[in-house]
Amino acid sequence: MELKKLFQMQRALDSHIEEKHELENEDLFDRKVLALLVEIGELANETRCFKFWSVKPSSPKDVVLEEFVDGVHFILSLGIECGFDQESITIKDQESVRTVTEQFLHVYESINHFQKSKAFDDYVELVESYLKLSSLLGFTNEDIEKAYFAKNEVNYQRQQNNY
Repeated sequence: MELKKLFQMQRALDSHIEEKHELENEDLFDRKVLALLVEIGELANETRCFKFWSVKPSSPKDVVLEEFVDGVHFILSLGIECGFDQESITIKDQESVRTVTEQFLHVYESINHFQKSKAFDDYVELVESYLKLSSLLGFTNEDIEKAYFAKNEVNYQRQQNNY
């Protein structure tokens, strides 16, 4: 995955939003963490992986992917907030031994660790755990990048329309 390009695009979107809403001097880290947690909850809701009481299937793959990419936006934004967009991030591709539900819980745990430490290693673990979730959901790096580009454009349009 072209993380460098995604970081560049996210940095530009973040700058645009911060300028428009006069937030350049605000510490947005905790708000971005909360936004990420909410987005991951929305993603879990669309997958329905935890809804053992229901027979209704997951939302269509494109809906789930769009929710997944919302999380990517905030993960990138958090990395930028901590200055990690200039770092060389190597993502280890490892076999998953978790179910989708277990991986969601691991992602939440990774977010909490990173929020407390703001450490680069914990950020990489967050990125890896989220990408592992994407694999379990059946998304390729190409799927993610394409959906990210599309959603990034939507986010700019929303800002122009005072979303």
